[in-house]
Amino acid sequence: MFFSEKELELSKQYFEEGYVIAEAANQDSLNWIRGKYVSIIKDILSISKDISSDEDLFGKIHEKVKVSELNDFRLKVIQSINSEKDFRFHYFQVAKPYLEALVGNELAMQLRVNLSIQFPNDDSSLLPVHSDTWSGDSPYEVVVWLPLVDCYKTKSMYILPPKETDILFRNFGKKAGVSSEELYQSISKDVKFLEINYGQVLLFNQGLPHGNRINLEPLTRWTMNCRFKGVFTPYGDKKLGEFFEPITLRSASRVGMDYFFPTIQ
Repeated sequence: MFFSEKELELSKQYFEEGYVIAEAANQDSLNWIRGKYVSIIKDILSISKDISSDEDLFGKIHEKVKVSELNDFRLKVIQSINSEKDFRFHYFQVAKPYLEALVGNELAMQLRVNLSIQFPNDDSSLLPVHSDTWSGDSPYEVVVWLPLVDCYKTKSMYILPPKETDILFRNFGKKAGVSSEELYQSISKDVKFLEINYGQVLLFNQGLPHGNRINLEPLTRWTMNCRFKGVFTPYGDKKLGEFFEPITLRSASRVGMDYFFPTIQ
């Protein structure tokens, strides 16, 4: 393996912990993304006056949107941000060197970036413990999780580390028939809530059990997630052309894909 010292360090952490948290690789792209969100939120909520800070706009959005209106609001924001033609480019730039180290340099990217908004003490936006592979995702996928606010404790997501996941999977037959909550309670002492601040990016193995709990912190969580994988690695239920599209296909691969063997009549 001809990896650099930094790539080896990232790979070691990903193998051992199931995730990597790093500084955003392109701060200008991160600022572009956050600026677009601020503009979209103000437009949807018809906010004309200045907000004391972007942190207040995101963190206290629960003071402006009712829980009953949250999903419609979230869908409007997702529709607007994904209609920005450069959005996915900037999203990729934030994690580019880490993806190239962990996944490769010929990548497929999810067509639409998802958004989670989790109000304090709201149980309507919970994601029970799950592994994405359990619902048909390819184990070759990596999730890039990008916060717009500081995330910590119950305002963040949790993940079950690889060693504990291996133990769970080896005894998975004993969990037949249990509810998601019962499964979570059985592993709750082993899960790790990830602390990640705005300005950082998280890449994690979506094959490891993960989820969130009721946000018991005083501010709202805003996070995005998007899947990446090697273009030529196996696909699960989410297919190339339907869910993914190539974003960094190299010339030699394009030539190879277009090649046809000459025949003699």
